[in-house]
Amino acid sequence: MAETRLFKPLKIGNVEVKQRIGMAPLTRLRATNDRVPAPLMKEYYGQRASVPGTLILTEGTFISPSSCGGFPNAPGIWSEDQVTAWRTITDEVHDKGCFIFCQLFAMGRAANVEVAKKEGVSIVAPSAIPIDDGAPIPQAMTIKEIKQTVQDFAIAAKNALRAGFDGVECHGANGYLADQFIQDVSNKRDDEYGGSMGNRARFINEIMETVVDAVGPERVGLRLSPWSRFQGMGMENPIPQFTDIINKASDLNLAYLHLVESRVSGSDDDEGSDGLDFAYKLWDGPLLVAGGYHPANARKLLDEQYPDKDIVVIFGRHFIANPDLVYRIREGLDLAAYDRRTFYISQSPVGYVDYPFSPKYTQ
Repeated sequence: MAETRLFKPLKIGNVEVKQRIGMAPLTRLRATNDRVPAPLMKEYYGQRASVPGTLILTEGTFISPSSCGGFPNAPGIWSEDQVTAWRTITDEVHDKGCFIFCQLFAMGRAANVEVAKKEGVSIVAPSAIPIDDGAPIPQAMTIKEIKQTVQDFAIAAKNALRAGFDGVECHGANGYLADQFIQDVSNKRDDEYGGSMGNRARFINEIMETVVDAVGPERVGLRLSPWSRFQGMGMENPIPQFTDIINKASDLNLAYLHLVESRVSGSDDDEGSDGLDFAYKLWDGPLLVAGGYHPANARKLLDEQYPDKDIVVIFGRHFIANPDLVYRIREGLDLAAYDRRTFYISQSPVGYVDYPFSPKYTQ
């Protein structure tokens, strides 16, 4: 793959990646019970920083105690213990010549009843609409709660920089709280945060503006999944709604826009065939694109389909099983297979730090 654009450098915000292969935000549930990053996580992220110049996005990281209520043993970034623990991870990644952004999010109605009860967290959403028929009915957020959540994103972003991150990614995808505000299937409000395209975009717009004010646009990315049906999403015609949001993000001069293809739903494959052409046309800066990619179609995306776009292809499941993924792709080596059964074993090294490097890499 010597001639492919996959291995051309690209400036993203304040950093310059050396290849256009990045690591997706991947929930793995290996933090402590108090949502503090564990030493095991330092080893995991350090392994995947095996090729200098690689961009790594962290797993979804909770912005505040009230943003939790799901994903036991997923990390947060509101306490000093969390900031200190994350610093050991960012130092490890930087020592290996790589870059790392922290993905910031809140659960909203995707929270779990048992976890929420244990943590003393109310399950909230833009509207009192459950995620599916068997799920609890969430409480519609008050204006005060919405405003506080926006501020929590900004505080978390500042904490991320104190923890040594190169930037943050605002998670507006995959049916979590921000996405719940964006889409009309979950947002039936009749106030300033619902009832129209502009009002539904207000929450994510305020998050972006506040985070940009807190840490600077060159340190902020945005993730969107316009076509995803995951977690009860899937408005009938998302293009106008997401066009409005992308245009606003463009005006803010963010470091990047991160888009999820329709062919994945959460961590599973999907049969979606809706394209992202509309979004590519709207965005002139760096694009991160995720969703079921392997080396061949990643190369095709960059070299044939969009040779004039600055795209980084984001790999998820393959990065789990191949800590030296960038090296393997560059050298044309076979990829190791991942085991879904070990994706979410809380606090376990199994399926987390025990995937081997390729023999050629370790020579």
